[in-house]
Amino acid sequence: MVTPLWIGCGAGFSGDRLDAPLPVVRTLAQRPGRRVLILETLAERTLALAQLARRDNPQAGYESLLEPLLRPVLELCLRERIAIVSNFGAANPQAAGERILRLARELGLRAPRVAVVRGDDLLAKAEAASLVRAAGLPFEPTLVSANVYLGADAIAAALLDGADVVVTGRVADPSLAVGPALAHYGWASDDWARLGAAAMAGHLLECGAQVTGGYFADPGYKDVPGLWDLGFPIAQIFEDGHCVIGKAEATGGVVDRRTVTEQLLYELHDPSAYLTPDVTADISAATVTELGPDRVALGGVQGHPRPDTLKVSAFYEGGWLGEAEISYGGPRAEARARLAAEVIQRRMGEQALRVDLIGVQSLLADDAGCLMRQLPDGGARDVRLRVAGKFSDRVQAEALTREVNALYCCGPAGGGGVRSSVRRRLETHSGFIGRSLVPASYEVMA
Repeated sequence: MVTPLWIGCGAGFSGDRLDAPLPVVRTLAQRPGRRVLILETLAERTLALAQLARRDNPQAGYESLLEPLLRPVLELCLRERIAIVSNFGAANPQAAGERILRLARELGLRAPRVAVVRGDDLLAKAEAASLVRAAGLPFEPTLVSANVYLGADAIAAALLDGADVVVTGRVADPSLAVGPALAHYGWASDDWARLGAAAMAGHLLECGAQVTGGYFADPGYKDVPGLWDLGFPIAQIFEDGHCVIGKAEATGGVVDRRTVTEQLLYELHDPSAYLTPDVTADISAATVTELGPDRVALGGVQGHPRPDTLKVSAFYEGGWLGEAEISYGGPRAEARARLAAEVIQRRMGEQALRVDLIGVQSLLADDAGCLMRQLPDGGARDVRLRVAGKFSDRVQAEALTREVNALYCCGPAGGGGVRSSVRRRLETHSGFIGRSLVPASYEVMA
């Protein structure tokens, strides 16, 4: 009989709670069989910003919170042989691996066997220009990054080679869980049913506390106990690929049919064809069954052959973003905020600006600033005006922030609390490339 596989998620995005991994690892340490901690910290924007950081410093470009995420759990993971798999390598997996080895030395631990997955960064390849064009993307001087969404194969190979920690750059989020399942159960690379089920287990885990009640919570309608101490998810994945989702012990939150169903449907464009590098998952006949408190089984997931191509996400320099805010309160606050917006627009001339009245309308506004003009003044007494624009150079962006700051004395009356920022903009474009052109590999660090 094959021993069980348990996978816990300790982070669902870059900037997630730093205290989340420890309860997960402590719970995993009490489970029999193979245990894996995954940390998902790499969104598209995160990766682009990491590439910019690496431009400024060749030793930077990996997850900036890597050390505080791992410091509380590394000793326990190594002692209990709980493997760590994460995309916190971002734009510089090699430097991330080196930092993990230094951390182990600082903590007086044995040197972990760290494997670095390679192949996602097209710009690191000698044939970068041709590969970017093969993905249908322009190879321009403004290109900041071009990364392929790799699958689980190299992760599985590294784990089979005894890796304690597997560091990746851009891989598809579910692949962080599919890799350990592949390694543990030895599935064939075309066992679509099992791979499809494992991919959806990874999909449930990848956003961390979303499946344990975090993004689900809506007081009075969808109440979640102990949201302040939200537990992160743990899945038991079985040999046929189906899984049972729970959460770290002695933590808040909830795992039930509703939370699992919401996360199951999250970001799915087609429930019968969820495209990943490993498999095309199909949840059209999936079942979600509550087995007990905080234990939910996902079954009935099918799989179909994986796509012939892999997605490429590329970022290009897009000028500068300037934005500034100022508050108005009391009688006629909304009217004064609207007048302030008109002043800024006239002062900035033909420059297209986005104008939001936070507290009145901002979530549904458009970048041309038309919606605000169409909506009548509702008499709001607590309004924060936000004005933003994209500019070709930094000087123009700074001009916008100065104009908003000048409203302190130049009116209208009663404005205050100005905050502003100027930062580089990035524009994203996606393409597809034949998987044979971008093989993945791994290297164990000495």
